[in-house]
Formats: sequence, structure tokens, C-alpha cells
Amino acid sequence: MTEVTDKVDRTIARFDRITTQLDRRDGAVRAAATRERARLNAGLARTAKRVAIAVGMISLVTIIVGLLLPGGIGMFGFLAAVGIAIGAAALIGFGGVRSPELPTVPADLPNAAMVQRFDSYIYRTRALLPAPAQAEVDAMSAMLPTLRQTLERVPDLHPNAQDARRLMAKHLPGLVDSYAQVPASYRARVEDDGKSADDRLVEALAASRQALADIEAKLARDHLDAFETQGRFIEHRYKDESL
Repeated sequence: MTEVTDKVDRTIARFDRITTQLDRRDGAVRAAATRERARLNAGLARTAKRVAIAVGMISLVTIIVGLLLPGGIGMFGFLAAVGIAIGAAALIGFGGVRSPELPTVPADLPNAAMVQRFDSYIYRTRALLPAPAQAEVDAMSAMLPTLRQTLERVPDLHPNAQDARRLMAKHLPGLVDSYAQVPASYRARVEDDGKSADDRLVEALAASRQALADIEAKLARDHLDAFETQGRFIEHRYKDESL
């Protein structure tokens, strides 16, 4: 009876661990999707603003020309202005919403903008990866908001920031893009070293995630050290002085 009870307890505990991991993973995916929607909405808002400005400028020019011409612009002039406005709006709109199939992470972005672009990159390429790799991507995605806050406080040329930038703009996108080039039928095939392409992908993503976490911890430690130094200076300077 005891053995049966222990087995049931172990099964329940294992089920709890699995559901907890799934809940955390789903939470990270939802948060990443929310951030991606916010970025897309911001892009649509910028596009709408550019369309409004273009249409407004065309309307203003049309009104000015109509006031300057003795007979006004006439019906054909009005239709031409409307056609130009529609064409400009379509050109700006299509240019604003068109995006490549696979996003990129430009290397010349500022720290905070690069983290945002990398966040979008791993969210939009997540579907290309196997489930274990998706779990690593979700864990990496969950840490990006705090990483962004940390990196935006340091210069782009800071050594630790440079390490993070290389990972986000070069190494990790290169890893995912290289994996996408492997034929699907070969990705799970175990090689002579006992590992498949899927296994190597998961290990590389885990190592990259840990590297980003270490970089964030180093930068946070630098800020904390600076704070403690300033606090000790003020304490030493003023603690024995009366107001």
C-alpha cells in the first residue's frame, strides 16, 4: 500500500512540475505576443500619421493652387489631386506594412532598440524551431524586458553591451538561420557524436540565454557598486556633521 501511495505521490508531483512549466512557458509566449502586437500597432500608428501628413500636404497645395489660378483647378484638377492623394496614401501604407518573411536585427541599432528588434526576431522565428528549442526561446524572451532596461542605461560601446549586441545581432540570428537551412528530415537525425541538429540547437540557445543573463547580472552589479560607492561617500562625508 505504501509503495502504491508513493507512486501516486510521485506521479502527482511530476504532473504539478509539468503543468507549472507549461504555465510559465505559456505566460512567456503571451507576454512576447503582447509586446509584438504593441510594436506592430506602433508601426501602424506611424504609418497612419505619415499618410495623414501626406494627404494634408496635397490638400494644402491643391487649395493654394486653386486660389492662385483665376478659374480654380476645376473638376479635372480636383480629381487629379484626389488621385495623387490616394496614390501617396497607398504607397506609404504598403511601404509601412510590408515586412520580410524573416525579420532581421540590424547591428547599428541603439541598445534598447536592438533588444526590441531581437525580441521581435525570436518571436517571429519561434515557429521554425522544435518544441525543446521553443522552450529555450520562451525563457530567453521572458528576460528581455529587464535586459532592455539594463542595456539602455549603458553606452552602446560598453564591453558588456558589445557582447550582448553581438549575440543578438549576429550569433543567435545566424544560428537560427543556419538551422532553418537544414532539411527537416535531417534535423532529428543523430550523428556520430550522439547529437542531432535539434540537440545542438537547444544547447546553443541555452548557452546564449545564460550568456545574456550573465551580461545582465554584470551590468546590474556595476550599477549596484556605483550606488553603494555613492552611498558610502555621502555617509562618510555627512554622517558626523550636524545641520
